[in-house]
Amino acid sequence: MISTILKNILRFIALVLVQVLIIKNIELGRFINPFLYILFIIALPFETPKWLLLLSGFLLGITIDMFYDTMGMHAAAGVFIAYIRPAILNLFSPREGYEFGTQPTIQYLGVPWFLSYSGILIILHHFVLFYLEVFRFSEFFYTLLRVGLSSLATLLLVVITQYLFQNKKEVE
Repeated sequence: MISTILKNILRFIALVLVQVLIIKNIELGRFINPFLYILFIIALPFETPKWLLLLSGFLLGITIDMFYDTMGMHAAAGVFIAYIRPAILNLFSPREGYEFGTQPTIQYLGVPWFLSYSGILIILHHFVLFYLEVFRFSEFFYTLLRVGLSSLATLLLVVITQYLFQNKKEVE
C-alpha cells in the first residue's frame, strides 16, 4: 500500500517535470502539443477511489496550469478525464472484472486494450482542453485538427513511456 502511494507520488512528480521542463520547450508546430502528464491519471490503479481520482486530476491539472499560465484549463480537463475514467474502464471491462492490484497498463492488459482505453481518455482530455482554450466555434476545424494531431502525439509518447518504464518483474 505505502509503496503504491510512494510510486504514484514519484510518477506524479516525474511526469510534471518531464512535461514542464522538456515537452513544453520542444517546438512541434502549431498543431502538435503533446501532454504526457495525463499518463498519471491513465495509469492509476483500478481500485483508486473516485474522490481521489478527482482530487488527483485537479492537483495534476492545476500544477501544469501554474507552469503553462493557462488559468485552470488543464485542471478542468484533468478533472474531466478523472471523472469519466471509471465509465471508460467499465466500457472495456472483462466479464470477470479487473484483477485486484493491477494497473491499466500495456504489460497487464495488452496493446489493443491499452490503445483503446488511453486513446479515448487522451482525445477527451485534448478536446476539453483545446476547446476551452479557444472558447469559440469559429475555429472549430482548426481546433479539431489540433485535437487529433496532439492526441496522436500524446498517445505515441504514452506508449513509448509504457515500454520504457515497464516493470519486467510484474510482466508474466
